[in-house]
Amino acid sequence: MIELVIMLPTLLLMMIGVVEVGRFAHFSMMVHNAARAGVSYGAQNMVTATDTSGMQTAALNDGQNLSQLSATGSYYCKCSDGTSVSCTDGTACSGLRRIAYVQVVTSGTFSTLFNYPKIRSSLAISATAVMRVAQ
Repeated sequence: MIELVIMLPTLLLMMIGVVEVGRFAHFSMMVHNAARAGVSYGAQNMVTATDTSGMQTAALNDGQNLSQLSATGSYYCKCSDGTSVSCTDGTACSGLRRIAYVQVVTSGTFSTLFNYPKIRSSLAISATAVMRVAQ
């Protein structure tokens, strides 16, 4: 019985730590999945690639259980040799293939269940997803 009295507080602290780490991992995965959902929407074709608000909406809809999630969508173009060019100028690559990309950046703030000494009670988590646009 004495062993239980001695070990119970330690076991409870370990269990709380495991729960917090699990919550953090889940929150992080949700932020990353939201970024991938937004970029998947934008990469369908050139029409959806220019729909940055649609990418943002797709990301926020995927992470709807996250109260403080924010998302930003954008698109850009590069020539096949890697140089950045304007997406509107069709002759900018001078014989090379122009490739369009979409990017979604999501971010959220994870809050712990309890306040721990010397450990921050909130952590900012962000994710960036980039995908080539189907042409």
